[in-house]
Amino acid sequence: MRIGVDIGGTKIEAAALDADGTIRWRQRAATPQGDYAGTIATVQALVAAAEAEQGQARSVGIAIPGMLSPETGLVKNANSTCLIGRPFDRDLETALNRPLRFANDANCFALSEATDGAAKGAAVVFGVILGTGVGGGVVVHGRVLTGPNAIAGEWGHSPLPWPRDDERPGPPCYCGKNGCTETFLSGPGFARDHHTATRIEADAGTIAAQAAAGDREAQDSLARYVDRLARGLATVINLLDPDVIVLGGGVGQIEALYDAVPQRWGAYVFSDKVATRLVPPHWGDSSGVRGAAWLWETR
Repeated sequence: MRIGVDIGGTKIEAAALDADGTIRWRQRAATPQGDYAGTIATVQALVAAAEAEQGQARSVGIAIPGMLSPETGLVKNANSTCLIGRPFDRDLETALNRPLRFANDANCFALSEATDGAAKGAAVVFGVILGTGVGGGVVVHGRVLTGPNAIAGEWGHSPLPWPRDDERPGPPCYCGKNGCTETFLSGPGFARDHHTATRIEADAGTIAAQAAAGDREAQDSLARYVDRLARGLATVINLLDPDVIVLGGGVGQIEALYDAVPQRWGAYVFSDKVATRLVPPHWGDSSGVRGAAWLWETR
């Protein structure tokens, strides 16, 4: 048995997988907001509950909403800001009294889908998180690509490509810059753009549903989002040329994206034909925790 833990902004999920990847146990708990010690205690309690139910785990992997700096060993770039600047790996290993493996949550998502999900068998996979933030993970021949700066796949903090005049300088981002891809393509970014155009408050799922029902203003907002996502992913294709791109996160559940975005990205990709496939995740919101569990199998 192997255990995966996925630490998110609102929930922490743990799951126990057997040798063939079947989830034998799964449990979620609310993320203690702004509470570093509480986060460690919650992970500790979930792992203890899994082992009480399923027996001692052979390995435990952790998906975190950020990454461990190769320079300092401390967490950086985390939207769960209580983790930033902390030796989270060492503190959690002490709490659980065992070695652990850690990876960015988007990397775990990509690894899960590349291992036994929607991109199984693909040589190069780009996993996308479109949720409260925008993240990405790269898997090459079954292994997570991290990079010397531990930021491989972080396309959310590159500027939105080919910006229109009305997209400059772009909304402010928590990273301190303006116009990051995340500010346009996150769920809150989608909602903000719709509100700016219509003065209507609605989340991404509601906008998509209204567009499908024929609401013209919602259709216009969705069309802007599709074009921006096509531009953003076109730069990924130009750089990585992945076989498969898998969309995760809440916004990734919008079905219209899977037909509409590939119809648009050909205008931006530097190729006469785009063979890259855009697919929904096979494992849905379980991909992060599954990928965390697979970390010991692929390194």
